[in-house]
Amino acid sequence: METTTTSIINGVNVDRLVGTIEAVTADPSLARFQFRAQSEWINGGHYKSRIQGFYGAGQEDMSRTEAFELHGDEPDVLLGEDFGPNPVEFILHGLAGCLSTTFVYYAAANGVKIDAVNYTLEGEIDLRGFLGISNEVRPGYQNIRVTFHVTSDAPMEKLEELCNLARMRSPVFNTISEPVPIQVSMEKMNTGMNGY
Repeated sequence: METTTTSIINGVNVDRLVGTIEAVTADPSLARFQFRAQSEWINGGHYKSRIQGFYGAGQEDMSRTEAFELHGDEPDVLLGEDFGPNPVEFILHGLAGCLSTTFVYYAAANGVKIDAVNYTLEGEIDLRGFLGISNEVRPGYQNIRVTFHVTSDAPMEKLEELCNLARMRSPVFNTISEPVPIQVSMEKMNTGMNGY
């Protein structure tokens, strides 16, 4: 009887990762994904987003039986009630998550065991842009600093290489560091309808 072992490194099934890379290499259409969110304003700065289905690997994916529900708000100093992180804090969270996934997946693919990775993120923003006080100040972050704190037996050069790969290959890092087209449209709804 032949037995097979699955290679798990850093919690990543490397066999599945390699299989995914091979499948996408053979059929590039499998690489096209569309992620979606529906969001509803609650009150003041408080809003709620629902995330569930997506399109990927050539088909609609509804495997999530329950939607993820995320609440966002502003802190008191920005007129909110702190029901959740504010949108620019969610950007830091998304960036940390994407860098983490990219770093750990590339480490696993390279056979590098990671014992722990923590990230410190700081984003600086000048609210004069958001508040319309100055057109000279961009409304978004002026800069974001990310520090990786890595525990591993791997040499520093290898960890730096993985950090650079995470930066180069992270979809969220790319989205916020390079211009991406965003189309915004508006439709007026009848009173009593919430749009979804």
